[in-house]
Amino acid sequence: MFSTDTPQEIQWLLNWCGAEGVAAAAADVWAQGGGGPGGDALAAAVLAALESPGDFRFLYPLELPVEEKIRTVVREIYGADDVEFSLPALRRLEEIRAGGWDGLPVCMAKTQYSFSDNASLLGAPTGFTVHVRDLILKTGAGFVVALTGTVMTMPGLPKAPAALRMDVAADGTPRGLS
Repeated sequence: MFSTDTPQEIQWLLNWCGAEGVAAAAADVWAQGGGGPGGDALAAAVLAALESPGDFRFLYPLELPVEEKIRTVVREIYGADDVEFSLPALRRLEEIRAGGWDGLPVCMAKTQYSFSDNASLLGAPTGFTVHVRDLILKTGAGFVVALTGTVMTMPGLPKAPAALRMDVAADGTPRGLS
């Protein structure tokens, strides 16, 4: 919950989730804390879900090659026409096959602004192709990460952080903030 949410909005959302067959609970952990009343309803819903798991199934058979798993995700979830792999991604696919890791599931790393890999195509565009520029194998976690577009998986930081140029003058005036 956000402090600006009204009880009517919360109830509308809970009703909508119920009508869609989705378990939901209001969580006010920001205002009331996660270890107490703010998270109790959510914790109870999670425990109930653990007692009666849904009808989970993968979107694709794990036996599919990694490129077909990615193609399935971009077509079925994102609504893309297809996927295009860069030369480095194609080389990585060969390494994955050769290493016997083709049976791993995929995790897509893409812009949060769109179902595409292009941050300027907001929302749910149509008629687009997702561009996979590279693949990262995460054997410990047991999946393959497909890097799309210009997405970064960790923020880029300068060699010399801005904090090194910040100071406070003797009169209390901050310096180096611009």
